Amino acid sequence: MKGILYALVFVAGLNSSFSQDELGNYAVASSQFMALYNNADYEGIFNLFDADMKKALPRERTLRFFTQNVNNLMGNIQSMQFFGFKRGAHLYRTIFDNAVADILISLNTKNEISGLYITPSKPLDFPLLERNTTPMILPFKEEWFVFWGGTTLEQNFHLREISQQYAYDLMMVADGSSHKGDSKSNESYLVFGKEIIAPCDARVAKVITGVPDNIPGETNPDQLTGNTIVLETPIGEYLLFAHLKKGSILVEEGADVLQGEPLAQCGNSGNSTEPHLHLSLQNDVEMFNSTGARLYFDRILVNGEVREDYLPVKEDFIQNIN
Repeated sequence: MKGILYALVFVAGLNSSFSQDELGNYAVASSQFMALYNNADYEGIFNLFDADMKKALPRERTLRFFTQNVNNLMGNIQSMQFFGFKRGAHLYRTIFDNAVADILISLNTKNEISGLYITPSKPLDFPLLERNTTPMILPFKEEWFVFWGGTTLEQNFHLREISQQYAYDLMMVADGSSHKGDSKSNESYLVFGKEIIAPCDARVAKVITGVPDNIPGETNPDQLTGNTIVLETPIGEYLLFAHLKKGSILVEEGADVLQGEPLAQCGNSGNSTEPHLHLSLQNDVEMFNSTGARLYFDRILVNGEVREDYLPVKEDFIQNIN
């Protein structure tokens, strides 16, 4: 089953939610979906769709999709557990007889299904990652500022997306500001062009280059992570570095890097409003296939004090110990 895509694409805008808890109407909808699916009542699932979904995915296509692409390969559903939010929808980690998959469900104001997406199935032994065990240094040499970081939604906006949960947005701040001079010029930002280094020994698993740096205040949602490096540690932890400066990446896919080795420079490419580094730990090389994990640093300075095995949080000033 590896590499096979099972998906009913979203055909309407997703309903955003600012809660970290499953909404009651979604609990009802997921229970209905599971019951109908396990009874092979795929027409019943079709009847839960809103008008736009029914137009985009007619009855015969829906029946064929669930019969041939899902049940035939993955079996019945054993459980659906609410796991957070992704792309504005409710995400359910779903245990089938033969696989584990993530199901996204979006409802309209009438509680009809306006979006349904089933990710590529994962083997039952697909590794989950709670935190890193590889010792890490910070991926920069000077003192930086944690704009988003931590394990609560108040500390860390990224918790809204399971693929990015516990990620950091990191920048430099002086006198309460991230820039000096023209706010529309990347060169005015303290962090722009600063060197990014490898936090541990690793292999370069993925590189994206050639994405222009944005004018501050503008974004590029079509290339979310912009210029990107993904490192893989020897034990299968993946570190994603996003929004890097165009033309600054020094490494190639497949190369081995050592802790402290220069990788690139901080930039403002992709879905970024101002220069910063998006850093996250994940359990797969591809962000949208991943579940984000907590990233701890071995021994660093936090607001001027030595901290060991520390997870930085919002508004921390952090720096490596030389």
